[in-house]
Amino acid sequence: MQRREFITLLGGATAAWPLSARAQQPERMRRIAVLMSLAADDKEGRVRIDAFVQGLRELGWIDGRNVQIDIRWAAGGDRVRQQYAAELVALSPDVIMASGGSVVGPLLQTTRIVPIVFTQTPDPVGAGFVDSLARPGGNATGFSIFDYNIAGKWLELLKQITPGVTRVAVIRDPATPQGIGQFSAVHAVAPSLGLDVSPINASEPSELERAISAFAHTPNSGLIVSGSNFAITHRELIIKLAHQHKLPTVYPLRFFVTAGGLIAYAPDAIDPHRRAAAYVDRILKGEKPADLPVQAPTKYELVINLKTAKALGLTIPQSLLATANEVIE
Repeated sequence: MQRREFITLLGGATAAWPLSARAQQPERMRRIAVLMSLAADDKEGRVRIDAFVQGLRELGWIDGRNVQIDIRWAAGGDRVRQQYAAELVALSPDVIMASGGSVVGPLLQTTRIVPIVFTQTPDPVGAGFVDSLARPGGNATGFSIFDYNIAGKWLELLKQITPGVTRVAVIRDPATPQGIGQFSAVHAVAPSLGLDVSPINASEPSELERAISAFAHTPNSGLIVSGSNFAITHRELIIKLAHQHKLPTVYPLRFFVTAGGLIAYAPDAIDPHRRAAAYVDRILKGEKPADLPVQAPTKYELVINLKTAKALGLTIPQSLLATANEVIE
């Protein structure tokens, strides 16, 4: 009786082993592709990708354990962006995170099937990336960056810190919707402030240097830098030229100011990358981009560099300093 009971128990345990083994098998490795609009050695780009990876980790997605993350850095122009978009799609990822509006178009030209979560993307409806903010409708959704009206606030800030300014040039990329939209917002506010506004259209660093040098010859001048991949890529040159020509300048993102620029009022550029991880998580668990609304920025920050203000001979109003999120001394 004892032997028969032992055999019965052994048989039952043997029958249960395959079920137990199956239950303990690791989950399927998922694949996330990432296309960055910045260069691999750009510190801002590294901070953004770190925030995204950290967000994934907090949701249980660990690179090398249950997810593989493939990253491409596409700061070299349209041809490079298209090349890397094709490379990443060819890897058959479960989802793609696109950091920067300039890389979303090439991805959507390559695939209308693979889910895409974008960040730092101005006017995704106007660019044709989604049908609407509430119901994106296709294979892309994510996080927009600029409400074009924010550019009017930039002009007001410039007038507030330099009351004597009469002429303002807006550095923009006219080939992008935000270049046109932000300039239009600045131009609309200019008459009420008594300012003459003109664009500086630049697609090459040499063009930018010539245009700023020519503009700076007239006194009481200031600059606004609108948001674009060109401005971000060449931000060190823009900051250098603004210092060289003693031009008070308002920038579109915080990291321009931490790099030596004067002032910025802008959405937080890192937070959307953390939030993008949550959208990627939802897609990996079965939701569709078409059903996930495009989200607007939730955090704005006023950043002032007092060291730069002193070098330009400016005194920042105390009322403005009191409202700043960050003052660099």
